[in-house]
Amino acid sequence: MQPLQDPSSTVGAPGALHLTNALPSLLASDENVLATLEVDLDARQRFAPGLLVLTDRRLLAGSTDGWADWTLTADLALRHTDHAGVGTIEMHDAHRRLAQWRFTLAANVQALQWMAQVERQLDRLHRSPPDDADDAFEPDDFSREATEVPSTWVLLRLGRFAKPYRKQLIAGFSLTLASTAATLVPPYLTIPLMDDVLIPFQNGQRIDTWLVISLLAGLLGSALLAWGLGWARTWLLALVSERIAADLRTAAFEHLLRLSLDYFGAKRTGDLIARIGSETDRISVFLSLHALDFATDVLMIGMTSAILFSINPWLALVTLLPLPFIAWMIHLVRDRLRTGFEKIDRVWGDVTNVLADTIPGIRVVKAFAQERREADRFKAANRLNLAVNDRLNKTWSLFSPTVSLLTDVGLLVVWAFGIWLVSRGSITVGVLTAFIAYIGRFYTRLDSMSRIVSVTQKAAAGAKRIFDILDHVSNVPEPEHPVALQQPRGGIRMRGLGFRYGSRSIIRGLDLDIRPGEMIGLVGHSGSGKSTLVNLICRFYDVTDGAIEVDGTDIRRFSVADYRRHIGLVLQEPFLFFGTVAENIAYGRPDATRAEIIAAARAAHAHEFILRLPHGYDSLVGERGQGLSGGERQRISIARALLIDPRILILDEATSAVDTETEGEIQKELDNLVQGRTTIAIAHRLSTLRKADRLVVMDRGRVVEVGPHDELIARQGHYWRLYEAQARRVDADDVTPEREPTHAAHPAGA
Repeated sequence: MQPLQDPSSTVGAPGALHLTNALPSLLASDENVLATLEVDLDARQRFAPGLLVLTDRRLLAGSTDGWADWTLTADLALRHTDHAGVGTIEMHDAHRRLAQWRFTLAANVQALQWMAQVERQLDRLHRSPPDDADDAFEPDDFSREATEVPSTWVLLRLGRFAKPYRKQLIAGFSLTLASTAATLVPPYLTIPLMDDVLIPFQNGQRIDTWLVISLLAGLLGSALLAWGLGWARTWLLALVSERIAADLRTAAFEHLLRLSLDYFGAKRTGDLIARIGSETDRISVFLSLHALDFATDVLMIGMTSAILFSINPWLALVTLLPLPFIAWMIHLVRDRLRTGFEKIDRVWGDVTNVLADTIPGIRVVKAFAQERREADRFKAANRLNLAVNDRLNKTWSLFSPTVSLLTDVGLLVVWAFGIWLVSRGSITVGVLTAFIAYIGRFYTRLDSMSRIVSVTQKAAAGAKRIFDILDHVSNVPEPEHPVALQQPRGGIRMRGLGFRYGSRSIIRGLDLDIRPGEMIGLVGHSGSGKSTLVNLICRFYDVTDGAIEVDGTDIRRFSVADYRRHIGLVLQEPFLFFGTVAENIAYGRPDATRAEIIAAARAAHAHEFILRLPHGYDSLVGERGQGLSGGERQRISIARALLIDPRILILDEATSAVDTETEGEIQKELDNLVQGRTTIAIAHRLSTLRKADRLVVMDRGRVVEVGPHDELIARQGHYWRLYEAQARRVDADDVTPEREPTHAAHPAGA
């Protein structure tokens, strides 16, 4: 274990209001901040500002007393607890507790996200690189979602999305209270109708017309008032719930876009679509209908109970007899329902995954005549979905009628006890009639409230799947204090570069300098790490060891969007969106004028074929570029890269998917594109890289040769064998490896 700095020794003593501003002065020149957490309690649980900072090498803690720091080592561990509204984070090593921080639970979600980032950084220290390197990634263990059972309490986390609409929610609750009170008036008016009108009339007395009119007017007025208030509260709360669901959907999608590529590597497209689409719809229905019904039920039961006890306490107690049994059944069924709905969500994601796989790949399905196979896949997923639903419905079908039976038995007991009280003269017939009317409302709401258990657990399962996305911390975090990137020159420097994904080491100990405006060709067998290196330069992933610098600054210090704005990427399989040709070219610069779009298309030699399309630049491009040839899609991709005028250009197998003649034409366009830009090109056809200033040969995640084409051919090393194998049109793996000359491997940048 590395020695830890004494926590009592401070690195500085900034004021309480300047912790964040003081942070940059405490960092080393090449140290990067990965995550921060603001805590608001001191050791004595008094309100005081504090700041926890995670960098790529240590953990810092700042307070009004000063700063302390600890070097990140593999034996550090964090523990989170919360009690009585106070959250606690403790840090331990193998022998003792090193530090403790407290905060109010308002910061609990941020604390969990910060801890996840710390544990992710510590997790990297536990791993040792294996011998083999490969471009094929496998998901990290920490990227897999926990499979714990969703709790109903997760619905309370929707509160932060409801906060902007608190005035409308208060108004809706007031309307609910008023409308519920209005519906309780008619049963109370039946008491004078029975005792003062109908029963005296049966005994020979005359009916008081004005009393009847006033009572009937009260019944009509209360019904109209309840209708008006009910309409207003339903309309208002439906609007609010739709907006909460829309905000939740937007927040989930925006957060999804900010996550790094490794998150998507462990997820299925159909599952993510189902979460953001159907799960938010389910939450919207719950908020607009069932949550409103639940609030109405609670108010109705509470207010009805108060009225019943005010009329006759003994009869009211008899009315409440079924409640303990119903509560016990709800507790018994709730666990089965929530686990069942979680399974249904996962199975439905499988159904959606089949659709998401098959529809975009319909050409391949038809080409290999696999329609029946895909239909069978869908049937199997749908059959599993049906089986899971059947098991859940079996539980629910027993629960719901049992609750109805209990309420019916309760009503029977009330009738029997009420008749006995009437026979003894303890209550009047009017009181019993009103009681029965109130009990009808009471038991109806009780039955409705028990049914809400199902939709509540369904909404909780959906909310958990949404918050699984929102709680996931990107492995490519935004810097706390980003460095502005105005006009980069394009110089790239890599020192001691290492990258591991899961248990697999992809790149190890890589050193390379790329000068501004230089064209570099990346060469090597499949699995040598070429595409991974490009992904690291684009910051689709962050390096595990070492650093990548652009113009002398670590790229992790730049804002992600600001940095990528200066990178142009042309892929082997260009992806085009559904839309017009002009919209696809202007994807990186939506504000580009039509003249700029045409100029980029001309430079990419795409203008001529675009004009031959039915509507020119306004012609619709099918999903993923359907209707265009491979060369045409690639030209549009090149025009898209040209339009943003990048300082760093990356060509990842840009011509490997087209024929030789088209490749020659595209190569001319690429020659225009690389002028004056730092260019990194990957190509299996080595002949396309002869114009590169230098070739970088990679093998097993390391740079083994660097130099111009002619020089590497003269060395007769790795590059020479690859080139000769292609020249003879045989696979490079079939060439018998020769013992490399001692000068074959040169330091990167040589």
